[in-house]
Amino acid sequence: MKAVSELRLFLRVVELGSLSAAARQLEISPAVASATLKRLEDKLDAPLLVRSTRSLRLTPQGELFVAHAREALRQVEEGMARMHGTQRVGRGKLRISAPSDFGRNQLLPWLDEFQEQHPGLEVRLQLTDRITDLFREPIDVALRYGVPPDSSLVALPVSTRFRRVLVASPAYLARKAAPATPQDLRHHNCLRFVVGDEHPYSEWRFHSSAGGDVIVKVGGDRISDDGEAVRRWVLAGHGIAYKSWLDVGRDVLSGGLRLLCRDWPGELVPMHMIVPNRRLLDGTVHALRDFLQRRCEALPLPPDDR
Repeated sequence: MKAVSELRLFLRVVELGSLSAAARQLEISPAVASATLKRLEDKLDAPLLVRSTRSLRLTPQGELFVAHAREALRQVEEGMARMHGTQRVGRGKLRISAPSDFGRNQLLPWLDEFQEQHPGLEVRLQLTDRITDLFREPIDVALRYGVPPDSSLVALPVSTRFRRVLVASPAYLARKAAPATPQDLRHHNCLRFVVGDEHPYSEWRFHSSAGGDVIVKVGGDRISDDGEAVRRWVLAGHGIAYKSWLDVGRDVLSGGLRLLCRDWPGELVPMHMIVPNRRLLDGTVHALRDFLQRRCEALPLPPDDR
C-alpha cells in the first residue's frame, strides 16, 4: 500500500524533524525515503517540506495537510489492527517501558502471569522513570503515570482509581511527630524524585476538605530519578514520601509504612498505556491492557477510600 507508506513516512519525518532519522526508524534507505516523499508531493502537486542540509520545516501546504494525513493514517491503521488483531494475540515480541517502582513491585509478577497465558510471547522490559521518547526508542508500549503531554501519542487508560499518598515508616515517626496537615511537611525531611528534567518534584498537591487544592513546597536531603530508590529510603526511615498508592499500597497494608494526613487526599495519578501510533494497537496490546486493568481493579484501595 504505497499511499499508506507515503503518509507514514511523511508523518514520521514531521515528528522527528529529520528525513534520515525517519528512514532509519522505518528501515529504508535515505534515497528511498526521499523518493517516497517526492512521490507524495507529486501526487498532491504541492511541496510539503522545505529541506536543507541542516534543517527541515513544513511549507504552508504541508501544515494544512499534516492533520488530514494523521487522521487518514489513523483510520487505515485502526482498521488493519482490527482485522488482524485476533491473529496476533500472544505471539511475537512486545517491548514494554514502565516506571521503576511499579515495574519491580507490581508489573513483574503480573507479566509472569500474562506470559503463562500467552506462552508464544517474548517480553522485553525496560524499567525507567525518565520520559521515554517513543518515536526514537524501540518501545512498543509505555506504562506511565499522569496524562501524556504529547497529544500525538495514543494514551489508553489502565487505571484512574489511585492517588498519591503521604507515607513514612514507624521508625521515622518514632523520631519525629507525624504531620497534622500538609503545611507541617515544611518541618520534615521529604524524599523527592525527578521525572523528565533536572528539577525535583517539590510542590506536593493535596485536596482540602473545605474545597480547593493546597500546594506545599517541600524540601529534604534525598532526591532520586528512580522511584524505587525513594521507596527504599522511606522504608528505611529517612523521611516522608509522596507516592502513588500503586507503589506503596502493599507496604502500608503489611505495616512497613503508615499513611499520614488522611483527611487531605493526594492528587490522582492515572496510569496510561501509551503507544506512538494506532498501528501498534494489535490484539496483544489490547489483551495486555485488559489484563492490567483487571489487576489494578482487584487491588485494595487505601483504608479511607474503600
